[in-house]
Amino acid sequence: MEELKNEPINISVITDTGYEEALKFSKSVRFLPFEIFLPFWIRKQKLLIVTEAELWPLLFFTAQKKGVPTYLINARISDRSYKNYLRFKWFYKIIFSYIDIVFAQTEKDAKRLKELGAKKVKIIGNLKSFQKISVTKHLKKPENSFVTVLASTHKNEEKFILNEIEIEKNDKIVVVPRHPERFKEVDEFLKEFSKEKNLTYSKFSKNPNFDSQITLVDKMGELINIYEIGDLVILGGSFEKNIGGHNPLEPAWFNCKLISGKEIFNQKALFDLVKNAYIIEKTKLKELFKKRKTLKNSKIVSKADINPLLEEIKNVV
Repeated sequence: MEELKNEPINISVITDTGYEEALKFSKSVRFLPFEIFLPFWIRKQKLLIVTEAELWPLLFFTAQKKGVPTYLINARISDRSYKNYLRFKWFYKIIFSYIDIVFAQTEKDAKRLKELGAKKVKIIGNLKSFQKISVTKHLKKPENSFVTVLASTHKNEEKFILNEIEIEKNDKIVVVPRHPERFKEVDEFLKEFSKEKNLTYSKFSKNPNFDSQITLVDKMGELINIYEIGDLVILGGSFEKNIGGHNPLEPAWFNCKLISGKEIFNQKALFDLVKNAYIIEKTKLKELFKKRKTLKNSKIVSKADINPLLEEIKNVV
């Protein structure tokens, strides 16, 4: 978006979050409609760029028929999805016939994409590793404390994690649920848990200083800021099935010690870019937390090279 800032850019999104983010870069933002309507509103443009696995057949077909070059970027095929893709290989071969260039994350992805019919494939790495992560404000870390962040947790995970770990006097536990609609539910649980364990508890909205032994972050947009003061991150979405984990690059950017459960099928490609991430069975959490101060700090070890993508885009625009 920064490279093309002088170009008129139309952005299509499929979520409310995406819509709000896209407005930061363009005034022309719309929700991608049902495919049947695409031929009526797609005008000839210089280039169509589609991210990851948004393989809408009519979108690519209509763009190509109108003479618009089509790129698929940050493309990958997970181990979990690979068999399903192969079952419908004939269908994906049709879709890829309408895509001019595919920019894949890894050699394995490139091989699979070619098998499904992708024509010109370039490997540039995972674009999420290219992003620069920055805080919106600097929070103050409590002195002489060890801050553990329960990040992006889902239902049942707060209860499981807190029942497994032993909270000592200088521990500060910061709980950041993934979804704001769960704030009330998590608040009620943490109140009872803290009372039962004789721990101090507060909500971030009322006490943003992390003075209490347990703090519930009941406000959106603070997780990155909290990673900056975190010593250890226990990454949620990975201890319950069918969620698939969350982005490990963000805590690794701040070199936090990083623990995750094994249910990370949606984020495996990102975990491959992180060194010293402890991916464990649920039964191992208790013992590993006891060693928390001696764990190695995580770090990002591989970043995407977006120059081949930018060169192709500039050749068109």
